[in-house]
Amino acid sequence: MNRIISFFLCLLQEDAQDLDALTLAKSYFDLKEYDRAAYFLKGCCSKKAYFLYMYSRYLSGEKKKDDETVDSLGPLEKGQVRNEALRELRVELSKKHTAGELDGFTLYLYGVVLRKLDLLKEAVDVFVEAIHALPLHWGAWLELSNLVTNTEMLKSLSLPDCWIRDFFMAHMYTELQMIKEALQKYQNLIEAGFSKSTYIISQIAVAYHNIRDIDQALALFYELRDQDPFRIDNMDTFSNLLYVKGMKPELSYLAHNLVEIDKYRVETCCVIGNYYSLRSQHEKAALYFQRALKLNPRCLGAWTLMGHEYMEMKNTSAAIQAYRHAIEVNKRDYRAWYGLGQTYEILKMPFYCLYYYRKAHQLRPNDSRMLVALGESYERLSQQVEAKKAFLVALNESDDAAQCYMLYIQDIFSCGEQLEHAEVSTALRYLGQYYFKNKLYDEASLCAQRCCDYNDAREEGKALLRQISQVRDQIETPSAELFAPLSNNTPVRRVSPLNLISFTP
Repeated sequence: MNRIISFFLCLLQEDAQDLDALTLAKSYFDLKEYDRAAYFLKGCCSKKAYFLYMYSRYLSGEKKKDDETVDSLGPLEKGQVRNEALRELRVELSKKHTAGELDGFTLYLYGVVLRKLDLLKEAVDVFVEAIHALPLHWGAWLELSNLVTNTEMLKSLSLPDCWIRDFFMAHMYTELQMIKEALQKYQNLIEAGFSKSTYIISQIAVAYHNIRDIDQALALFYELRDQDPFRIDNMDTFSNLLYVKGMKPELSYLAHNLVEIDKYRVETCCVIGNYYSLRSQHEKAALYFQRALKLNPRCLGAWTLMGHEYMEMKNTSAAIQAYRHAIEVNKRDYRAWYGLGQTYEILKMPFYCLYYYRKAHQLRPNDSRMLVALGESYERLSQQVEAKKAFLVALNESDDAAQCYMLYIQDIFSCGEQLEHAEVSTALRYLGQYYFKNKLYDEASLCAQRCCDYNDAREEGKALLRQISQVRDQIETPSAELFAPLSNNTPVRRVSPLNLISFTP
C-alpha cells in the first residue's frame, strides 16, 4: 500500500512541476498555435506534457501540409504533399516505445504516425497495444478499424475483454458488410442497457443503408432526428438516402437546417453537395465536396461523391483521381471500385473495367449491380460463359449459376490447366456458399479447401471451413447410432447433382 501511495505522489509531483507550462501550452493548442504550444512544452517530464508536446508537433506538420496544399495544388493532388514532421516523430516515439515509456495516448499517436508513413502492419500492432493500455479511447479503436481488411484479420486481433469491444465489433461487421452480425451485435447492446443511445440508432440506420433497405434506413434516420434534432454526424448518409429516393424538398430542408447549425462541418458540405447534384447543378455540387475535403482530406464520402460529379461532367480523368483517393482512404469502399469500373467502361477499356468490377464484386458479392456490370464486361470481351454465370447469379438463379460454375471447373480440370485463373477462385467461392446454404457440407468443405489454393479466396475459404466445423459440432448424433448397421429403411442422403469430388485432381 505504501508503495502505491508513493507512486501516485510521484505522479502528482511530476504533473505539478509541469502545470504552468502545460496550462499555457494547452491555451496555445486550443488556439491552433501548435508550434508555440510545442515550444513551451519542450523539456517537460510528465506524460501529459510529453503527449501534448508530440501531438502539437504532429498537428503543426499537418497544418503546414494542408496550407501548402491549398496554396499550390487542387484538391485532387493532396496525396503529393507530405507532413515533414512524421519521420522525426517516428524516430523519437520508436525509442520511447522500445523503452516501454509510452502511455495509451502516446501509443495512439505513434500508431497514427506509422499509418501516415504507410507502415500499416506496425501501425496495427501499436494500435492494439494502445487499446490494451487505454481501452476506453474510442479514437484508437476507430484508427484500428480503418486498417482491418477482412474477417480473418479481425479474428486474429488480440483485443481487450471490455464492453467497448462489442461496439468495435459491431462497427467492423458493418464495415465488412456482415450486416446480419452487425445488427445482432447492436441488438445485444440495446438489451444490455444502451436502448437510448443515438449512436446505436445511427449505426443501425447505416447498416440498413449498406444493404439498400432504404425505407427502413430512412425511418431510423427520422427517428434519430426526432431524438437529436441538432445532430450532424451521419447526416451525409441520410442525405444519400433522400437523394436516391429523389426527395428534393426534404433534402433542401435538411441542407438549410444543417447550415443553421454549423455550415463549416464536413457533413453539411456533403449534404449541400447532394442537394445541388439532385438539381443537376454538378459544378456547384463538386465545389461543395471540395470544401468538405478541405475541412477533412480523409472524408471518404466526399471523395466518392466528387468522383460521381466529375463523371456527370464527363471529366473522366478527374473522376479517376477522386475514386483512387477514396480507395486510399478506405480500400473497402465498393462504391469507389465500382465508380472506377464505370469510368473505364466509358473510356472503352474493358480489361481495366473488368478488374475494378471484380474488386467491387468481391466486396459486395450479393449485389446485383456488381454482377450485372461483371456480366456486361465479360460480354464485351466475348467471354460468354463467364457472362452467363454472372447474369444468372444476378437473377438469383442459383441452381443454374452453380451448374455453370461446375461445368466451367470441370472443363478447367479436365484440360489439365494450371489453376491460376481468377474465375476459378470465383467459381469455388460461389459453389462453396451454394453447397453450404443447401446443407451439403462435404461438398462445401471441399470447395472451401480448394479456395485455400488461391490468394484472393484463401481467407473466405478458411472462414467457410470454420462455419462448416461449427455447424457440424452443433449436430448432435447419439453415439449408439454412429455404429448401428444400416437397415433397408435407413434414409440415404441425396447426393448433389453437382458433385465436386468426382473431378478433383
